[in-house]
Amino acid sequence: MLNLLWISFFLIAFFIASVKWLFLGDQQVFAEIMTALFTQSKAAFEIAIGLTGVLSLWLGIMRVGEKSGFIVLLTRGLTPLFRRLMPEVPSDHPALGAMMMNISANMLGLDNAATPLGIKAMQELQTLNPKPDTASSAQILFLVINSSSVTLFPVTIFSYRAQLGALNPTDVFIPILIATYISTLAGLLAVAYAQKINLLDKVVLAYLGGLTLMVGGLLTYFSSLPQQQMLEQSASLSHILLFSLVVTFIGGAVYKGVNAYDAFVDGAKEGFQTAVTIIPYLVAMLVAIGVFRASGAFGLLTDGIRALVSLSAIDGRFVDALPTALIKPFSGSGARAMMLDTMKTLGADSFAGRLACIVQGSTETTFYVLAVYLGSVGVRYSRHAIACGLLADGAGVVASIAVAYWFFG
Repeated sequence: MLNLLWISFFLIAFFIASVKWLFLGDQQVFAEIMTALFTQSKAAFEIAIGLTGVLSLWLGIMRVGEKSGFIVLLTRGLTPLFRRLMPEVPSDHPALGAMMMNISANMLGLDNAATPLGIKAMQELQTLNPKPDTASSAQILFLVINSSSVTLFPVTIFSYRAQLGALNPTDVFIPILIATYISTLAGLLAVAYAQKINLLDKVVLAYLGGLTLMVGGLLTYFSSLPQQQMLEQSASLSHILLFSLVVTFIGGAVYKGVNAYDAFVDGAKEGFQTAVTIIPYLVAMLVAIGVFRASGAFGLLTDGIRALVSLSAIDGRFVDALPTALIKPFSGSGARAMMLDTMKTLGADSFAGRLACIVQGSTETTFYVLAVYLGSVGVRYSRHAIACGLLADGAGVVASIAVAYWFFG
C-alpha cells in the first residue's frame, strides 16, 4: 500500500504539472518541482537529525519505566477487564499476558516493544482458534483495540513538534487523550455489538465507567473555562502529568533497585538509532509530498474538499489536516510525513498543524495492523475486524476535529 501511495504521488504530480505546462503555459512548474525534490530531501534530513536529542530523551525515560516494572503494573491492572471481554480465553492462558503486555507497551508509546508482543499475542490466541483461517472473536477485539491507537503518552509527536518550532510542544497532549479515548471506546462498542459482549458486567462497567468519568471530568472542567485560560491550564496539566511520569519512573527504578542511569542510556541509544533509521523513510515521503504540493495537485485536492465543505457553511480550516487522516489507516510513515509537511508548511502552532498531530496521535494504521497481525498467524478471513477498526478510526478523526476546534478554535 505504501509503495502504491508513493508512486501515485509522483505520477499524479507529473500529470498535473504536464497539463499546467502544456495547456496553461506555466513555464515554472517543473522548476518548482525540482526545487521541491532537493529542499524536501534536505528538510527530511534536518528534521531527523534535530529529532535525535528529544527522541533519545523520551525513549530513555520510557526504558527506565519499562525496567522499573510499570508495564507489568499496567498489565496486572488491565487483566480483570480483558478476562470479561474475552471469556473464551482461559485466565491462565499465556495469550492474556501477551495481550496485556502489548497494550501496556502501546499505552506508554513503546512501539518497538509493542509489535513483537502483539504478534506473540496473536500466535497464542491462534492456539485457541477453532477455525485457523478465520479471525476469532478474541483476535478481532485485540486487533481493534490495537488499531484504535491506545496511546497515553505520544512522545514522538511531542518530539516532532519541538523540532519544528512549537512554542509548547505538549499542548496537544490533553486533546490527544480525549480523542484517543473516544476512538478506543467507539471500537470497543462496535466489537461488543458485533460479538454480543456483555458490557453490563460489574467489572467492565467499573473500568469503562471510571475512564469515562475521568474523561468526562476533563471535558466538564475545561468547558467551563474561557479559551485562553483553558489553553493555559491544559498546558500546565500536560507539563505536570508528563514530569510526574518522569519522576514516577525514576522513583520506581530506585524502589526496584534498577540502575536508572544505565537504563536511560540504553533507551537513549535506541532513540539515536531510531532517528537515523527514519531518515530514508522521511526523505522518501517528504520528497513525494513536496513534489505533489509543488505540482499543484495538493492544492486541487484540498481546494476541492474545501469547496464541498463551504457548501454546508462549515468552517473549513480542518481541511488542511485531512490528508493525514485519510492516509493514516493505510500508512503510518505516510501519515507521519503528511503531519510533518502540514506543520512545516503552515506552522507547528497553526490550527491545521495541531489538528494533524491530534489525528496522528488518536488514530492508527488499521490496514497495516490487520495485515501484520493476521498475516503472522495465517488468518485469511478477518470477519468484522476491518469495519470495526475503520469505525474506530473515523470516530478518532471526528473527535480530533471537534477537540481541536474546542481547544484551539
